[in-house]
Amino acid sequence: MKFSQKGDRGFTSLLGGQRIPKSGPRPEAYGTLDEASSALGIARAAATELKTKEIILGLQKDLLILGAELATVAEDMKKYSYQITTEHVARLERLIEDLQVEVKLKKEFILPGETVAAAAIDLARAIVRRAERKAVRLFQEKVIDNVEVLRFLNRLADLLFTLARYEENQKKT
Repeated sequence: MKFSQKGDRGFTSLLGGQRIPKSGPRPEAYGTLDEASSALGIARAAATELKTKEIILGLQKDLLILGAELATVAEDMKKYSYQITTEHVARLERLIEDLQVEVKLKKEFILPGETVAAAAIDLARAIVRRAERKAVRLFQEKVIDNVEVLRFLNRLADLLFTLARYEENQKKT
């Protein structure tokens, strides 16, 4: 196996080829999305419900799109068609509404750990909240300008909370 060694000095490339520090806010944000996707991968592998597995797979694909968007500078956005849209947000909202028909959420604090899958989904939710904070910083500093990114991450965390409760409920039925 051959190694590029391009990252050995602490720099990485964006999709357009621009070199930036690995410690910068963009890699911090899209790296956090990668962590969330990995936690969702554990959840998908452990999930007992096909519906949960299908939802998670779709979310992981969305996170790839979002990560690519965060790794693209504004002037390259038209060259690469990776962008979170209002339709992505609307799909998350529909999923939340559909799951809430099946799961009545309680007005109490939740301790993760009822099932392995639900705990992994809850972990992914916490990581998504961190990614959201990083994306807000990018937005406030005008590094990104797509407000749908912020809306998507906010809805995604809500969906993951509901999805974890759905997966837990399936254990009880």
